Amino acid sequence: MPTPEERLRQLGVDLPTPAAPVAAYVPCVRTGNLVYVSGQVPTAAGQPTHLGRLGEGVSLEDGRAAARTCAVNVLAALKAELGELARVRRVVKVTGFVASTPDFTDHPKVVNAASELFGEVFGEAGRHARAAVGVAALPLGVPVEVEAIVEVDS
Repeated sequence: MPTPEERLRQLGVDLPTPAAPVAAYVPCVRTGNLVYVSGQVPTAAGQPTHLGRLGEGVSLEDGRAAARTCAVNVLAALKAELGELARVRRVVKVTGFVASTPDFTDHPKVVNAASELFGEVFGEAGRHARAAVGVAALPLGVPVEVEAIVEVDS
């Protein structure tokens, strides 16, 4: 059975160096066997990969791409915290925030891209509880932010 890192390679995904926090928080907090991963936005090399709001210039496809990039950044933060993703027992909860116009209602479809990546990387252990929430704006003007709670081996 391939490791999560091998699955990422098969998917053509290279984990970036985790983004440095832009405010007063840390990327991950561990308590017992749970790791809380702070909200990750769609950035690469320190710059946003997507800007705007769904329903106003950002297509569903672009929103999904942004959510997938957020999930990659969640995995990068987890790998930095754990050393190896094989220590993940289960993705417990994912929350996706989608900047959108009031009439946009496809938030779950956007956040599905993050959920799908976790499933591709961790298999059954990637299936999780989730919330997809619409918001007026997100940091840096990005359209999506994703946070996660993950159970890990001690």
